[in-house]
Amino acid sequence: MRIRDRNWMQIEQYLKHDDRAVLPLGCTEQHAYLSLSVDSILSEHVALDAAEPLGVPVFPVIPYGPTASFMAYPGTVSLQLKTYLVLVRDVLDSIVAHGFKRILVVNGHGGNQPAAALAEQLMQENPAIEVKFHSWWRAPKTWAKVKQIDPVASHASWMENFPITRLSGVMQPSHQQPMADTTHLVSMTPQQTRELLGDGNFGGDYQKPDDVMDGLWQVAVSETRELLQGPWRKRPIYP
Repeated sequence: MRIRDRNWMQIEQYLKHDDRAVLPLGCTEQHAYLSLSVDSILSEHVALDAAEPLGVPVFPVIPYGPTASFMAYPGTVSLQLKTYLVLVRDVLDSIVAHGFKRILVVNGHGGNQPAAALAEQLMQENPAIEVKFHSWWRAPKTWAKVKQIDPVASHASWMENFPITRLSGVMQPSHQQPMADTTHLVSMTPQQTRELLGDGNFGGDYQKPDDVMDGLWQVAVSETRELLQGPWRKRPIYP
């Protein structure tokens, strides 16, 4: 269930019998011909589909993250790392303050990885809390499914092309994009990055059939739901 669809009284009632919650992390950055919000859309929808049968609340996705390399692509929004970590920490602290003790962070952007260390710090400071950091697309079962479908997959390629990330009226190229050499990407300027990547697809087909993508989606949702179901290191204690 989405937090946006509940009031505070309903959440207070929920906390009397469960202390799990989900926080999706996304980003706003170029994804070639797909939405600039791909990372936010996918992390939030994976979280929602995984949590719905369990009745676990899902907080609104944080739609911005560190993505300085893509700032030459209009529409991209990048946060400084220090800003991002303060933002995520404040959100997690607020969630914990209300009594949520088991939190699954569903991450959709590689640049958000430093938040995993933040989660560890939170648990060290508060032994009653457990936070699982889950980058959904590269979790073991999901990544294995990606490789089974097509080992040539990357940022802004077919593996992120779902009906919910496509834009109306925008056609996808039909060729397979050669894999870009991203070895030195972190040391490049944003303009150099754009010159290297062109439309932004790191490499691979732009689109696969919807039934193929549905199979990948089901694996991702199932793997995420398993994390929510447990086991959890911290067991809930209710009055």
